[in-house]
Amino acid sequence: MNADAATLWPRVAEGLRRDLGARTFDHWLKPVRFAEYCTLSGVVTLETASRFSANWINERFGERLELAWRQLLPAVRSVSVRGGVAAAERATVLASAPLPSFEASAPAAVRAANPALLGFDPRLCFDRFVVARSNILAANAARRMAMVETPQFNPLYLCSGTGQGKTHLLQAIAQDYAAAHPTATIILMSAEKFMLEFVGAMRGGDMMAFKARLRAADLLLLDDLQFVIGKNSTQEELLHTIDDLMTAGKRLVVTADRPPAMLDGVEARLLSRLSGGLVADIEAPEDDLRERIIRQRLTAMPMVEVPDDVVAYLVRHFTRNIRELEGALNKLLAYAALTGARVDLALAEDRLAENVRSARPRITIEEIQRAVCAHYRLDKAEMASKRRVRAVARPRQVAMYLAKELTPRSYPEIGRRFGGRDHSTVIHAVRTVEALRVTDSELDAEIAAIRRSLNN
Repeated sequence: MNADAATLWPRVAEGLRRDLGARTFDHWLKPVRFAEYCTLSGVVTLETASRFSANWINERFGERLELAWRQLLPAVRSVSVRGGVAAAERATVLASAPLPSFEASAPAAVRAANPALLGFDPRLCFDRFVVARSNILAANAARRMAMVETPQFNPLYLCSGTGQGKTHLLQAIAQDYAAAHPTATIILMSAEKFMLEFVGAMRGGDMMAFKARLRAADLLLLDDLQFVIGKNSTQEELLHTIDDLMTAGKRLVVTADRPPAMLDGVEARLLSRLSGGLVADIEAPEDDLRERIIRQRLTAMPMVEVPDDVVAYLVRHFTRNIRELEGALNKLLAYAALTGARVDLALAEDRLAENVRSARPRITIEEIQRAVCAHYRLDKAEMASKRRVRAVARPRQVAMYLAKELTPRSYPEIGRRFGGRDHSTVIHAVRTVEALRVTDSELDAEIAAIRRSLNN
């Protein structure tokens, strides 16, 4: 044993606790003890009570352990965790471990012992989810869903645009629920995977097994529900699954990129079930939240120095979602680490120019409606009204036209935002305005002015 290396383990452990979060660290790494360090091979050996825990830590945290050790002792080449366990102890460990998924890459022996184990990323826990006004409802509701006590609202429906933290909260719910309910059956899957497995079960004549597995879940978490839009048979099976789980007092969490009422092509009965619990929006992250997220990430990397003006640059330019913000930070730090460049504002402006261009906020239908109403001096309620007088109908058609031109929304989606109008009404409006722009120079100029106001 190298005495100097032994004294470093508490510092390594404290850094990992900050990086992974207290709950994940205490569950897996707190019982780990330093064993030895071989100066010839550069191998650090750690010990834990069970072989199962050792295998799990090596697989899930091996790279993090190596990086943490090398920051304090550069000569370290690898880290190995060893352990041993009796049969009785193994059963206890399996019962209390967080659950890896039937589709996850857990060790073969673990999957054989429990084919419904759930795989998760230990970084995506509640301790690492930064809470602010824009996401506090969703965060608190997610914590309630994972508690021992029966949640007040069930199902929980989380909705937001891409990269705002929905999947992070799903994973956090799964981890906390597994800790609070050690013997529970938890299934986390994308709605697309639900659809593919359902279709595969139908074609393979294995529907009974498919139904039985899902209905055995104590907690079912479905990600990106919008991908089953228009799939009638899949929706019907999902509806029956939800009904059975709710009747049995099980818990359900669903995420999507829009509220239930905005899911075109989804059966009314399914929309009713999804809306029957709590619908929690996650809004675009405010400035304070984006800065706190960057500071949190940098706290886990004490060797990296990022000036305040670079942090401000990231906060100012990456406003749309957290994933883009973190991606920009990672790109900048990776470039600096691989080239030896110093992180400063000039480097950020040079290396992130393309990211900044692609991160510019997208125009929404609501913004278009406000801009059109401001130009024509109308109340925004007229966009959804039934009035057909020309002074209202023409601006409404212009707004529909711009919604189709400037947003990725479909005709039915646009119609919903304009008082629940049919998609054929939107198509007619778009074609009418397109034709008028060719013959009516005044209208063409008005539309150009509205577009400039939106771009500014």
